[in-house]
Amino acid sequence: MSWIILLCQILFVSPEARLAPETWVRVEKTEPHMGTRFQITVFAHNQELGQKAIQQAFARIAKLNTLLSDYLPESELMRLCAQAGKGPIPVSPELFLVLEQSQKLARQSAGAFDCTVGPYSVLWRRARKTLLLPNALELAEAGEKVGYTHLSLDSLSKSAHLQLPGMRLDLGGIAKGYAADEALLVLKSHGLSRSLVAAGGDVVCGDSPPGKPGWDIALIGLPGDEGGKRHFVLANGAVSTSGDLEQFVEIGGNRFAHILNPKTGLGMTTRQSATVVAKRGIDSDGLTKVLLLAPSETAKKVLGGVPGASARLVTPKDPAFPSRGATVQTIGEFPKLDGKP
Repeated sequence: MSWIILLCQILFVSPEARLAPETWVRVEKTEPHMGTRFQITVFAHNQELGQKAIQQAFARIAKLNTLLSDYLPESELMRLCAQAGKGPIPVSPELFLVLEQSQKLARQSAGAFDCTVGPYSVLWRRARKTLLLPNALELAEAGEKVGYTHLSLDSLSKSAHLQLPGMRLDLGGIAKGYAADEALLVLKSHGLSRSLVAAGGDVVCGDSPPGKPGWDIALIGLPGDEGGKRHFVLANGAVSTSGDLEQFVEIGGNRFAHILNPKTGLGMTTRQSATVVAKRGIDSDGLTKVLLLAPSETAKKVLGGVPGASARLVTPKDPAFPSRGATVQTIGEFPKLDGKP
């Protein structure tokens, strides 16, 4: 899911901040994975070490895609879906972890976040191509196979059971954040703690760049968010932004975001942007969807249950004319933006 753009700008270190002259080398590479572009930036003591670590981090992301993708017919996720209605199926530790986190969010949000929306996803992807909405019968038939209560997990056997035939899972609302987490762990295993992984609207970072208090994160919000591009500093954390600024489609005079509403089977129609800062990408990624789709009080409660998490919501005052201004709401200790709350 590519969403509101997060630009990560790395400022060069001043000579006096270096451990020794020319100790640090900035190494950066971008590759396409999981339907978006992953950009990895590290500060290493030499180019070769940085390049090797980055390549292994990308290999980890590619591996996770073979486990978590609902676009690859032979992915582990799709093999699990093919066994829907046939009993519990043992799954990899990675897939189980993401399913477990997804189900936790689903329970906490009363289904506002729901990874069983796969049948709706199939219809919605077709709608985005044809510009024709699914009809009521199609939505009703798909809805019979949707519902997080129909997915059960066994932590002892590390197995998953899709209880209804025809169920299909879609982890697009959480998988990229997790993949960024895992990529950062690979970089750290090479001794590169001063690293950052960006995946569309998700960013996960480690220790600060040399001589800096943190990574400079540039956030682009909805039209009407006065001030335009905003910056804040982040280290050893994650930030995710979701909304309808980048990915949307207009059908029949209505604007639909790429974020599916499990209650309707259609793309979100509310003009809104949600940014979440948390310790892990798997948390910040999933929480943005909860904030956009769950009732306000429910969303705040879910966010409050994640230690260190905070959020910023931007809603146009007039959805028909978003440039006329927006309402900004912060939840928790959200970082200062350009010195402003």
